[in-house]
Amino acid sequence: MRMQIAIIDYGSGNLRSAAKAFQHVMDEEGISGNAIITGDADTVAKCDKIVLPGQGAFGDCISGLKNVPGMVDVLTEKVLQRGAPFFGICVGMQLLATRGLEFGEHAGLGWIPGDVVKMTPSDPSLKIPHMGWNGLKPSAAAAHPVLQSVTKNADGSYPDFYFVHSFMFECKDAKNVLALCDYGGEFAAIVGRDNMIGTQFHPEKSQKAGLDLVRGFLRWNP
Repeated sequence: MRMQIAIIDYGSGNLRSAAKAFQHVMDEEGISGNAIITGDADTVAKCDKIVLPGQGAFGDCISGLKNVPGMVDVLTEKVLQRGAPFFGICVGMQLLATRGLEFGEHAGLGWIPGDVVKMTPSDPSLKIPHMGWNGLKPSAAAAHPVLQSVTKNADGSYPDFYFVHSFMFECKDAKNVLALCDYGGEFAAIVGRDNMIGTQFHPEKSQKAGLDLVRGFLRWNP
């Protein structure tokens, strides 16, 4: 059976590197199928798993997604009603929130309750945007199946992943926070609920650790 992964194109950029990473791991794992970049709702409806990348301002991204004919409706049906595995990357993860507070207030998809707010590190020497490599630590939530593919460090922390962002997802319910990063204060690096997972970092830019996380998502059957 072939697996089709939809990489959603809604004008946010950073699509080819994401598609290349997912296709690379599919090939490594011997998974027959394709990672398809698409902005067509009918194509997404036929795919097995869904990836929503994102970069830029929250308001621009949610507007771009809503402006793709039928896309929000098909995502809602596939993810919320049919339980298709979903992976949000960076702003694509933030769009799961109730609202984003970047350049005003913007309603998100509302799939994971919480707000996307500006980062304010406790150390004024830390620059925003937060850009570069940082390790993660597990949250109090139970270990997620997707994370089991990532090799932990000796101290139980996760390896470094690559971040580029100025805003962070404040989940209303701590059980939706799967891993934390510390950058002048802890913030959600990975969020998840049911058949959804999202990362604030870019797995497609995070070398082996990122590809291992993609591997976990491809193996995941929630």
